[in-house]
Amino acid sequence: MPVQKLTSTDAFVVRDLADAPTSIGVVRCAPKILVDGATWLARSVTYACASGGIRAGGASAGVNATPDGRAEALAAFDADAASSGDLVLDAGKGVAPTDLPALAAADPRPADVRAAAPALLAAGIVAAAGAARGGLAGAAVAIEGLDTMPAADAAALLDALGAAGATIAGLTVTAPAEVASALAAGALADLVADPSAPANRVLGTAADVLLVGSKAGALEHNGAAYVRAGVVVPWGPVAVSAKALAVLGRAGVVVVPDFLSTAGPVWAWAGDDASGPDPAEMGRRVAASVADVLGHEHGAYLGACFRAEAFLGSWCAALPFGRPLA
Repeated sequence: MPVQKLTSTDAFVVRDLADAPTSIGVVRCAPKILVDGATWLARSVTYACASGGIRAGGASAGVNATPDGRAEALAAFDADAASSGDLVLDAGKGVAPTDLPALAAADPRPADVRAAAPALLAAGIVAAAGAARGGLAGAAVAIEGLDTMPAADAAALLDALGAAGATIAGLTVTAPAEVASALAAGALADLVADPSAPANRVLGTAADVLLVGSKAGALEHNGAAYVRAGVVVPWGPVAVSAKALAVLGRAGVVVVPDFLSTAGPVWAWAGDDASGPDPAEMGRRVAASVADVLGHEHGAYLGACFRAEAFLGSWCAALPFGRPLA
């Protein structure tokens, strides 16, 4: 996996596929961003692109900066990244969209697709859950890490779940009043468990569907042993560890691949089959992709990996090493 170290500031860019014409992903900023973690974020996007028949690779960038040097470091990164001509990067943790004006100016995505990104992401997550369960009408859904989502994404997800007929059985929110205000959902705090309880308590909620995604490996094997939901759907990249996948598989839990449930914002604009800014169309497309691998003899996750790798093998000189599992 090629890693480019920038000379203008303490930053790096991981490109998952050396021969990809375009690399798509996020840039994060903190005092110390680790390359190892960035590689898995990029790998998830690579498999999302492959699953959608898109000849592109994943990317993940990190800008190492203290708070007082953040603005200068991001400005230097933005100029360098935009000049490369092959990067499409969204603002990740520690970065605001306004921090990346040069990248925004060079962005190939239509403005309406970028504006619809929260709704497209939510449509894919909800459609994936519905396909795996056989519909969400009357389903109880637990959401891990809601407070780590951008407010627009969280609001869109709650709206989409409600429109699908689901109810919220549990949430992980560490600052319920703040999140409730940000989402303009006054009743949200009533759904939150005791804030003094461990944040991972939501993993064992009596629910039909569990959404996870606060970080890579948010659901690892110890937590997986307590999962009571029949379907696990990532709302963020590489949220399920390899060991957790094994535990859940033995328990008969369906695990939807993160690179399908989160593919909406990429599938909307990239490739010959770009779906555009319509969340309903994106939902249909993601649901069909999930349904296609549900009956795979090795499970939906590995089935989707095999399908993505078959496409990658049709145009890449070599497959990337390792699948998108934390």
